[in-house]
Amino acid sequence: MFFRSSRKSSWSSRSLYQKKKALPKRWIFLSIPLVLLGLELFARLAVGAAGKTAELDAFRGEPLNITAYRLKFLDQQGRPFAGLPDHGQLTVKRSPMLGYRLMGNQQNPAWKINEQGFRADQAVSLDKPRDEVRIFLLGGSAAFGQLSSNNQSTIAAQLETRLNQQVAAQKSAPNKFRPDTLPYFADELEKALKLPPRIRETRYRVINAAVPGYASGNELAQLAFEVLPYKPDAIVLMNGYSDLLLPSANEGVDVPEVESLMASAPRHLIASWGNHLDNFFHQFYLVKSVQYWVFRPQTALKQLIPPTEAPVQDRLTTDTKELDQRTTRYRQNLQQVSRLVSASKIPLFIALQPEVSSRAAKPAGREKEILDQLGARYPEQIKTGYTKLQSAIEQVKRETPNTATLNLTETVNTAQGEVFQDAIHLTDSANSAIANRLYDAIVPRLHVQPKPYTGGNVPPS
Repeated sequence: MFFRSSRKSSWSSRSLYQKKKALPKRWIFLSIPLVLLGLELFARLAVGAAGKTAELDAFRGEPLNITAYRLKFLDQQGRPFAGLPDHGQLTVKRSPMLGYRLMGNQQNPAWKINEQGFRADQAVSLDKPRDEVRIFLLGGSAAFGQLSSNNQSTIAAQLETRLNQQVAAQKSAPNKFRPDTLPYFADELEKALKLPPRIRETRYRVINAAVPGYASGNELAQLAFEVLPYKPDAIVLMNGYSDLLLPSANEGVDVPEVESLMASAPRHLIASWGNHLDNFFHQFYLVKSVQYWVFRPQTALKQLIPPTEAPVQDRLTTDTKELDQRTTRYRQNLQQVSRLVSASKIPLFIALQPEVSSRAAKPAGREKEILDQLGARYPEQIKTGYTKLQSAIEQVKRETPNTATLNLTETVNTAQGEVFQDAIHLTDSANSAIANRLYDAIVPRLHVQPKPYTGGNVPPS
């Protein structure tokens, strides 16, 4: 009797213990969402108290300056493409003539796009004022100023500043420049001719019409349909690199991967789900805080060569015939550009955009890391391609005397300190060096030729 009672009591105790043991597991399971919610709330409060809310809102798992300049593609109706990454901040809209074009009236802390779709703080009127000289800069992402600090640090803005500073200097100290009319006496004439020449005293506007990712085919269409109606007084074309990356079967760049996504419903669906999942997780400050401050991707080196995210090494070709076809396409597009501007009697300045392997002898800062990331074969591939592109430019120059060419590689190689932020995108100081080189090339076309002395009486000595 006692023995049975003891067993029963022991069994009841064990059963009660098991029940007590099972209870905390349920609570732990049920409390996980509450704990995560609490941590999320704490993360938001901490970020807000630190004044980092806007910074973290913009963070999408990569350096903030990359996201700021990454392209966000919209269709012709202005809707995002399902299946394409949509976390970029620089919005472009698909265009039947241009491939895609920058949307007007958009800005963030790094850049501002005016209502015409040019990178400028102010609008550009189709009706050109009589006292305005317009210089248009065309090209891809390097000309656009990808990764630049702001609009004012781009090549176009710095060139505009230099031209208008020259006008201001002439007005404030006219005796330091050549007079409008040359003096009569030889000694005074000699002294006057030693003074620096004047440029036309007017308002200069350098309009940044470059678009990230554009190749020569896009620039040709843009010139014909969008730029010439603004009556430019000079055109600067800084390009070449995108043409080496673009397959010869393509006339110009377009919204990447759209055709292949539309052709494959399963791929389109998977890519779309992937975007939705990525967007879902990046709503949470808890996730973003860990990524941003623990893993610190904002300090990582990342190549951003638009429009596609594919590595540069995969987009270059090792096939000699294919390379010849790409450079032939480049030459033919330049010829069309040159004929268009020559017909309008507009000076044309063409330059290959600089790229990082030209700094191989004296890389500075992170430039060695950039070269290492691009791989051992990259410098030789680019050298071969650039040699062919330069030959194409020289041929165009021989055919159209109104065309001038510039060597910007020499310009950046004489610049002090770090020049490149990735394979082709320049630091603010390098943009300044190129703006100065363009200034030196363009200013002789703007010189005012002083008139000889034509007075009736010889002035007294």
